Amino acid sequence: MFSFCTDPSVLPDWQWMACYLTTGKHMSIYFSVITVLVLLAITAPIALLFGFGGASAARSQIAPLRWFGKGYIAVVRGVPDIAFFLFFVIALDQGIEYLRHKVLCPDWSEPIRQGNDFVVCQAAKMPLGSAPQWVHETYGFALAVLTFAIVFGAFAANVLFGAMRAVPRAQLETAEAYGMTQRQTFWRVLVPQMWVYALPGLSNLWMVLIKATPLLFLLGVEDIVYWARELGGTKTPRFTDYPHGDWRMWYFLALLVFYLLFTRVSEVVLARIMARLTHGQATAAGEAQRKAAVA
Repeated sequence: MFSFCTDPSVLPDWQWMACYLTTGKHMSIYFSVITVLVLLAITAPIALLFGFGGASAARSQIAPLRWFGKGYIAVVRGVPDIAFFLFFVIALDQGIEYLRHKVLCPDWSEPIRQGNDFVVCQAAKMPLGSAPQWVHETYGFALAVLTFAIVFGAFAANVLFGAMRAVPRAQLETAEAYGMTQRQTFWRVLVPQMWVYALPGLSNLWMVLIKATPLLFLLGVEDIVYWARELGGTKTPRFTDYPHGDWRMWYFLALLVFYLLFTRVSEVVLARIMARLTHGQATAAGEAQRKAAVA
């Protein structure tokens, strides 16, 4: 807070706005922007790891592993994101508490499932009711990362599976002719070449992931959309030193600008990565680079 914010009612408009935008409440929306960026930074590589594992399993010669990989892709992609977010988080949370309950409270005699209620002993709560607030927030954030990673990992798996199949078979046969094992062919020939085919799909998936971050509120994480709605609503002098009307339109307009700028920066970065990957490759983009260099 600025030193001149002691009595907001007598401040000029610009000072009033400066004080208003630096209140403790507004720090929450600024912090939530960092939360979204950290979520994306952590979720993207984990989702890519899930996707790579799912794609590798889907093309495995071991039937159960192949069924698991294709089942993971089909099931998660076939369920609406909102339904999966609600079901998976509740099921995972209750599963953790159930296991803790069985270990920590073996003498419990009451049924755990009581109608619509799920009742476990206090020691099995996850996190504990006496835990600090940051523990509850970290737990919720970890659930959000895992849920996003599983959902978008399935889409990434489908993209990578298609990219693996797009690598020319002649490349793999040449590697085998030189005496490479199946493992060596996979890691030295298939994986390095598949990225040029996968990047367009992964780029679209990254954009979808950015747009999906408002779903954080379903997981109990107070994201920027939550705070935009909360701060933008009508505030009366009875509850705040900074009363105002319904400003939600302006808050959501700021979010629109934020997301547009973020996606634009992403497009520039992804275009440079694509140019680097296609350099010297026998693809349309690589051929265009070669002709441009000759001209």
